[in-house]
Amino acid sequence: MSETLVEVRHLKQYFPVKSGFKTIPLKAVDDVSFTVDKGETLGLVGESGCGKTTVGRTLLRLYEPTDGQVLYNGEEVTAKNISSMRKEMQMVFQDPYSSLDPRMTVEDIIGEPLDVHKLCSSKKERRERILELMNYVGLNAEHARRYAHEFSGGQRQRIGIARALAVDPKFIVCDEPVSALDVSIQAQVINMFEDLQEKLGVAYLFIAHDLLVVHHISRRIAVMYLGKIVEIADADELNEHPIHPYTQSLLSAVPIPDPDVTRARQRILLEGDVPSPLNMPTGCAFRTRCRYATEQCAAECPALTDRGGNHQVACWNM
Repeated sequence: MSETLVEVRHLKQYFPVKSGFKTIPLKAVDDVSFTVDKGETLGLVGESGCGKTTVGRTLLRLYEPTDGQVLYNGEEVTAKNISSMRKEMQMVFQDPYSSLDPRMTVEDIIGEPLDVHKLCSSKKERRERILELMNYVGLNAEHARRYAHEFSGGQRQRIGIARALAVDPKFIVCDEPVSALDVSIQAQVINMFEDLQEKLGVAYLFIAHDLLVVHHISRRIAVMYLGKIVEIADADELNEHPIHPYTQSLLSAVPIPDPDVTRARQRILLEGDVPSPLNMPTGCAFRTRCRYATEQCAAECPALTDRGGNHQVACWNM
């Protein structure tokens, strides 16, 4: 039996936006719930602006949540105890060019979490731990004295991963960690994530655009649309039997390296534009672009319901 490590309950993140003389809430994350088991990878996908990154940052309390709960090992994460939980939960940021301090050497970047949490009793122990972490992510010892600008994008991302691993976390939010990298480098970094998971038993929330990458690395996948999760299922199940119309459209756009299969399958094109988060449609947010929309979709927002085999979908008509 798998054991739940992180549980998110009805998480909401609203940002106040001034419009004329009044302030209205931008609902970046609106009532999101999911779990991540120990040692598993949950993929989180959706188009730009759907709230994926905000979920990850709010989960780690880089943003103060508007409402909802985040539980780690059964204990609620709050403003009071987040400092002690930072050792358990870390983040790998999307842009390796802006997430590393250009004035610090690689040794200082990776060693900073060790200093903050006072994990090393001597300079020798600190140095050995930094070299061990660099070895984990495929960096050489001679790289320790260099600065971030002297490295390629893939190497910089490895530095960021080593920094996240420094405090021996059990859970890492990976915020589009390969989107800024070349395809050949993406494969190396993805394989490294998998190797580290096997060695260290760390769990990931893997946020990405690329459905092929997410399917490869994830055990389960959650699909987001305008601040809400519309479907969650095992990776293979979601890939082979998508139920929500939005998930079907996303998967129909994934390129397949087989011209016969590509010609035979039908691309599902969505009509209309994504609604503004400041002026959301009533009921289901996806109904304005959905070919199956009914009056019920406009009247009430569907909740996630289990369709069997732990496949959850938020849709009235599918």
